[in-house]
Amino acid sequence: MSEAQDASEQAAPQKDVDGEVETHVRSLVSWPARVFAACGIAISLFHIWANIDGRVSTLWLVGIHFAGFAFLACLRYPMKIGRFVAPLWLDAITGVVIAGATLFIIGSETAIYAQGVRLSPEHWVAGILVILGAIELTRRTTGPIIPVLIVLALSYVSFLGAYAPGVFRFAGLSYETVLFRSIFADEGMFGTIGRISASFVFMFILFGAFLVRSGAGDFIIDLARALAGRLVGGPGFVAVFASGLTGTISGSAVANTVSTGVITIPLMKKSGFPPRFAAGVEAAASTGGQLMPPIMGAGAFVMASNTQIPYLDIVAVATLPAIAYFLTVAFFVRIEAKKHHIVGVDDESRSAWEVLKAGGPAFLVPVATLIGLLIYGFTPVYAAGWAILSVVAASWLTKNRMGPKAILEALALGAQNMIMTAVLLIAVGLIVNVIAMTGIGNTFSLMIAEWAGGNLLIALLLIALASLVLGMGLPVTAAYIVLATLSAPALQGMIENGYLVDLLTSGTLPEAARGPFLLADPEAMTKLAAPMSREAANAFIAAAPAEVLRLVHGQALDPALITAALLSAHMIIFWLSQDSNVTPPVCLTAFAAAAIARTPHMATGMTAWKLAKGLYIVPILFAYTPFLHGSVPEVLLVFAQAVIGSYAVGAAFEGYMEAPLAWPLRLLAGVAGVVVLWPGLPVATAIGAAMTFALLLWTIRLDRRGRAAEALA
Repeated sequence: MSEAQDASEQAAPQKDVDGEVETHVRSLVSWPARVFAACGIAISLFHIWANIDGRVSTLWLVGIHFAGFAFLACLRYPMKIGRFVAPLWLDAITGVVIAGATLFIIGSETAIYAQGVRLSPEHWVAGILVILGAIELTRRTTGPIIPVLIVLALSYVSFLGAYAPGVFRFAGLSYETVLFRSIFADEGMFGTIGRISASFVFMFILFGAFLVRSGAGDFIIDLARALAGRLVGGPGFVAVFASGLTGTISGSAVANTVSTGVITIPLMKKSGFPPRFAAGVEAAASTGGQLMPPIMGAGAFVMASNTQIPYLDIVAVATLPAIAYFLTVAFFVRIEAKKHHIVGVDDESRSAWEVLKAGGPAFLVPVATLIGLLIYGFTPVYAAGWAILSVVAASWLTKNRMGPKAILEALALGAQNMIMTAVLLIAVGLIVNVIAMTGIGNTFSLMIAEWAGGNLLIALLLIALASLVLGMGLPVTAAYIVLATLSAPALQGMIENGYLVDLLTSGTLPEAARGPFLLADPEAMTKLAAPMSREAANAFIAAAPAEVLRLVHGQALDPALITAALLSAHMIIFWLSQDSNVTPPVCLTAFAAAAIARTPHMATGMTAWKLAKGLYIVPILFAYTPFLHGSVPEVLLVFAQAVIGSYAVGAAFEGYMEAPLAWPLRLLAGVAGVVVLWPGLPVATAIGAAMTFALLLWTIRLDRRGRAAEALA
């Protein structure tokens, strides 16, 4: 249900951990599984109280958050080295030591400041235990990549940076400073990212756990089957629709795949879809779970904190792009169904009205409560708290009524789903803190701008490549945090340059913004006297130093446009960070679907990668169009571009619409799709859309002729 599950799936050594944990927990009678559940319930209740009360300091909230989940993590994920699996008592002691060291070091904050920010021997021991504990627990749950990055980061800021060449050279800080800032800095373990984990993320994961316990998961599957099961290719649409709805309560692509795929993949295979295609559809659709509001994994909360843009604004503008993504997957389903003459076979499903009457209140009332409170202006944490209460109340309108036992089970499930997210986000704070201390993020951003030569499209390709590499070893949220810290400033600057080009080509650059250009070009006033061509404007901006452009941006661009550029940069990175779920060689979502469908893992990954083309199309629209910040007509127009263009491109890939496309028509469909998606060419967009609809009508006619001929035969 959470990023925690996604994180736990990222490492192959963890595939059999659940069975090991079950044996591990039962190995001693004195530590039954119900003690683990009781601890989870206590931790959930503490977080609910602390977030609602609001009087607990960030340091104590995050410290207790990590201490509690570190203890649970030690019990849930045993220490395993080779064939050795540590006994339960050893892991329990390890958990107590890490939790105790955490509480001791945060409780010593006043004493440390009283000593002039000097660490005593016991503070050294406690601080080292906390950092080593975070590294070890992250290793157990997400594999070795993140721990290696943490060790490299801490080594770089301490001593390794002195040996780095060129712009990456860093003189180094004392070990005492590194240790202190790793724990107490706003960017460190118990700072901003930890606060997000302990408040927003946990409350929404707990909300998802209550929804699951109330039967909302079954309702989603049943509703999807009722709405789409009888359509042509219906089981494929069920997978897309169910994954989209599940994404509203779960931000985990792998968890989404497993929970819905066990039903939808067999349905698709039964109806006639090739097994590899069925697995690819589920993997691609489930990847959209982290793009679908309101939860969007932990990414929406981290994005809101990084950009200082309200959470509600982020999820509001993210909705249409997410729908566009799911439609791109649905188009492939439709084309494949027509190609193989697959009809709906789900005769056992109930009507949509019957499903809504039976289980709708348990899902619709809490989601409506959450969205309503957010729109009314309440904080996400407050809204999530009331939404949790509404789940319990709404369940009494269904057959699956939640009593005290069910509530306790939901509290325990929420804590269990949160374990790895908590450990992961606290540990990632160590990397982010090093980036902040050394300024390497600014260096990396300048390098991206230099390598791209000011070309936004090249910058997008570089970031996509970096996100793919990072995503091979990092969960999506961690990859987004690291990549956004490193590259978002450069990407934002390039998007702002695009807005500046529009002002130069229209001749509307404010007078106050023209002066800074004189610092770099004495003839700037002459060049700015009249509107420029787009090529001349791009060349003029490319010749200006970055410092000059920053001054111009502040004086020429409306603050709303600067905010739009910031949001676009982060949303682009967030979307591109999803591609590792479906892109070989490491694509855990596709591998999970392949295991259910019993298809070759790598071939399934290639199919999922093809079906998830929206992950690359939509971010380009973020960069070049007002998809995230335009007026309602502008946003709807871009949405239509995304939908029509994606359909044409998908048809070109498959060589099929409603009927087969000969090679000339297939090429024409590809050209039409690219033209529709190409930004800034309204006439060409209209022509491309007309070509797409003409091809669609032509293939519908061919399909009808073919069916008529079959009927006569």
